[in-house]
Amino acid sequence: MHGSFAKGFACMSYEEQSQANSALITRFYGAFAQLDAEAMSACYSDDVLFSDPAFGELRGPQVGDMWRMLTSRAKHFSVVFDQVRADDRTGSAHWVATYLFSQTGRTVVNDIQARFVFRDGKICEHHDHFDMWRWSRQALGAKGLLLGWTPLVRNAVRVQALKGLKAFTESRRA
Repeated sequence: MHGSFAKGFACMSYEEQSQANSALITRFYGAFAQLDAEAMSACYSDDVLFSDPAFGELRGPQVGDMWRMLTSRAKHFSVVFDQVRADDRTGSAHWVATYLFSQTGRTVVNDIQARFVFRDGKICEHHDHFDMWRWSRQALGAKGLLLGWTPLVRNAVRVQALKGLKAFTESRRA
């Protein structure tokens, strides 16, 4: 983070910080709609904490790599977002991603509530919440319908997601 921007952000009024944070959320999802992971990553602090039901907790560079992986593999993808709200420290948004789940070829419509924490004009925490059972029914079919609510399937999805992220990250570093 450029020091003068951070100092300037701290001098903004509550209303100005709230508007800037709302614009940051809008910029993030606008970049997502364009599958621009670099622009998405630029919205985050270097030490960002991300969490969702599929990946669990990710930190720092892992978060940008997750978005790079997801956007580079996206097929038949769209994202819409609304209900963007922010104050000087926190924010939220609702978003829906529609995409083809590559492992099964099934279409997923994932309805997500996001919460954010901001620091110095950047997102320092991003927490996505969605119904994992609903997601698994769409992505995995009958297996997800029958077992998607169980810890067994949830953990298997997380292990697979993290394995894919690790392989993607290693291929970028090679």
